[in-house]
Amino acid sequence: MQKYTLKNGLTLLFEKRATKSTAVEVTVKTGSNDESKKISGISHFIEHMLFEGTTTRKDSREIANEIEKLGGELNAYTSNERTAFFAKVLNKYFEKALDILSDIIKNPLFREESIEKERKVILKEINMVTDEPRFHQWILFQKTLFKKHPTKNPTYGSKEAVKKLRRKDLMDYYNAHYRADNIIVSVVGNVKDVKNKVNNYFEGLKKSRHKKPKIIKEPKQKKPVKKIVKKKLLGSYMILGYKTPMRIEEESYTLDVVDAILGRGQSGRMFDEIRNKRGLAYEVGVQYEPAVDYGIFAVYLNTDKKNIDKIKGIILQEFEKLKKIKDKDVNEAKTYIEGNFTLANEDNFHMADELSFWHMVKNADLAGDYINKIKKVTKKDITKVVDKYLNKNYTLTVLEQK
Repeated sequence: MQKYTLKNGLTLLFEKRATKSTAVEVTVKTGSNDESKKISGISHFIEHMLFEGTTTRKDSREIANEIEKLGGELNAYTSNERTAFFAKVLNKYFEKALDILSDIIKNPLFREESIEKERKVILKEINMVTDEPRFHQWILFQKTLFKKHPTKNPTYGSKEAVKKLRRKDLMDYYNAHYRADNIIVSVVGNVKDVKNKVNNYFEGLKKSRHKKPKIIKEPKQKKPVKKIVKKKLLGSYMILGYKTPMRIEEESYTLDVVDAILGRGQSGRMFDEIRNKRGLAYEVGVQYEPAVDYGIFAVYLNTDKKNIDKIKGIILQEFEKLKKIKDKDVNEAKTYIEGNFTLANEDNFHMADELSFWHMVKNADLAGDYINKIKKVTKKDITKVVDKYLNKNYTLTVLEQK
């Protein structure tokens, strides 16, 4: 992997591979965690707007068609910590991907009529999440889990803020954050002269003037927290979880191993104990998210409300059992992680996204050291993180059937 800092401050990450396709991701280091209550959802709104026309391409169809007519893919996403725009194309169309991505990043129009159209789309998106319990359960959980950290707020923002955002708000936020030294371009594929080509397409972007927001310290949870919301549902949706270390912390690798023991598909312990052995739920999963400045570890499932207390006991019991884990189980978790990580990163886009993430954590080279870190995790490490994080001070949220 090669890393460059261009003259305007933009970071370029490039991994050459003998593949027939190339992925390009442009990551802007801003997301919903950077927003105030007044402009909640603005990062996501801007993501939508950048596809709505530029000074050289009139609308979203024209932008998308230039990639899609080549058999490629063009898309974007917004998270708590970043907004990413990406293209996957055959190697020979690498410069077309750079052309499109640099154009939407550098030259968006923010037309009033497009803003009003996308406002309606985003409000419908918020309604869709609220209506779908598989999505809405996570909104409820994070809002309950975090007290001060902005990760408690949904990425899409609030209806109240989205309704009030105006063109000036979007332009001010765009001009503050879409700056060269706040952007990572990651390229994975079989292409040449990458540095010069990226420099040519992204020159003109200026450096930042704004100060980065302070990191908010989240208070430790000292007792169990329970939140139940009743809805008209056929079943109940339950999440039990914890605040955990951010990715840069060594403990995060131990929690990866714990995640693999408990939550790897149908052979994970949670799925086996709750569904296979007892038939208490259909969907059972474990989600572990170590991010740049926060972490979440959670078990989620859908069940009948009469089973919730029983399942809560099973989950806590499985955490306790980890303190007496066998070498065989730890080794199987490590081989699972190695295989899953390697297979996923054979996809060029996934690898480009991985490089951008690790660069935001600290250094993109850490992606190459990830498996070595996993292999060093011991049974003693697992016992420590269980005692420290997966204890009785949980957060439990339930979307409960009426």
